[in-house]
Amino acid sequence: MTDASTQLITRRHDGSGMHVLREALLSVYREVYADKLEIPFFTVDRFWERLEAYASRDGFLLVTGQLKDELVGYTLGYTLPPGARWWHGFRGDVDPQLLEEDGKRTFAVNELMVVPAQRRLGYARALHDASLAGRPEQRATLLVRPDNIPARTAYLKWGWDKFGDLQPFDDAPMYEALMRTIKK
Repeated sequence: MTDASTQLITRRHDGSGMHVLREALLSVYREVYADKLEIPFFTVDRFWERLEAYASRDGFLLVTGQLKDELVGYTLGYTLPPGARWWHGFRGDVDPQLLEEDGKRTFAVNELMVVPAQRRLGYARALHDASLAGRPEQRATLLVRPDNIPARTAYLKWGWDKFGDLQPFDDAPMYEALMRTIKK
């Protein structure tokens, strides 16, 4: 039996590559978030605004996954800069130094999505691994909705640990902040 994830072609892109892929990325987003698009935080315009901001950051990386010519998922993130806003809204009992960024320590995974028809085939894991491979940072962080049981379960299985809770924007839901070591 062939592992379906070996059929996935992953490609790495910078910010300009993200702009070239705009319509394909938004198409996947619309499909993945179809039930939330009427909520202001999840509108397509707000999502693209966030992507443009992420793409302007140092260390930005977009990894796309394609089956033949069809984009079925992607992940993206960037290196947290000194004084990063990422930790604003953090709730948890951790050493405050763990929330101070130096511009080199932490890679923030902003999105990881796969269209519903292609889930549970190993594509999310392939995208995840491709995005962390070769990163110079010591650790990575991401946010996951506590009610997104499949994603949360996968992240914990892939070596992520809950670090605290975080509401990244005033109109955003509360997320669990997860952390994992990239390099020791």
